[in-house]
Amino acid sequence: MESPPQIRFEDGASYETFMGVWSRLAGEQFLQWLAPPAGWRWADVGCGNGAFTELLFARCAPAEVRGIDPSPQQLAFARERLAHAAAHFVEGDAMALPWPDASFDAATTALVIFFVPDPARCVAELARVVRPGGSVSTYAWDIVGGGFPLAMLQEEIATVLGKPPLWPPSVDAARIEVLRSLWSDAGLVDVDTTAFTVERTYRSFDEWWAIAQTGPRLASFFASMGPAQHAELRERLRARLAVDANGAVTTSARANAVRGRVPGASR
Repeated sequence: MESPPQIRFEDGASYETFMGVWSRLAGEQFLQWLAPPAGWRWADVGCGNGAFTELLFARCAPAEVRGIDPSPQQLAFARERLAHAAAHFVEGDAMALPWPDASFDAATTALVIFFVPDPARCVAELARVVRPGGSVSTYAWDIVGGGFPLAMLQEEIATVLGKPPLWPPSVDAARIEVLRSLWSDAGLVDVDTTAFTVERTYRSFDEWWAIAQTGPRLASFFASMGPAQHAELRERLRARLAVDANGAVTTSARANAVRGRVPGASR
């Protein structure tokens, strides 16, 4: 059986338009919920092009942020966008973090947990690198529950091509009950979960359509379409998306989040 194509984000600029905007919209609500104090040292695991890292500096006044991601192209973008901040980036694996135990006040992942082949191992690593009393958290699209920003597009691709969408390898990990179990099983305490909905407005359907086609998760499906299928998909989506009086299109997405604390006294 042919292996499904891997979902990889290799272009920081393209990711910024496709998902970076969404990441910050959800990240704003996530950080309001976390309400962390200023001056913390953060690990941003799966930092990508630095969209959420930048938000940490804008909203949390961290002493330092260290990011890690497997894509050198994404990291290059992150280093450029945060060149004047106390941010440090390294290429690496979320399941084998390169930092010593108790190195940070907080470790988080933004829209990452469902991409990790072994989420439990990732959470254990997050907990390992955070000091006693420190925070471990994540937020992720509720893909199984239809919360992905392009869920409508996935549905229509399935109809036009008769194929299910390409899911991340650990799509179930973003479910609220699974997140709670992952955090509790890692020995974290005071575990709490929440969900929130965010909206993004595009200037027109054409802008939405152009951006939607840049997602690596969907690229293989677009490449396999003939002109007639491509046109059919476009028109099906145009019919489903509401356009306001100015021609703008607003879509929504839903994310699940979890937070917990490493056992022990805070220092």
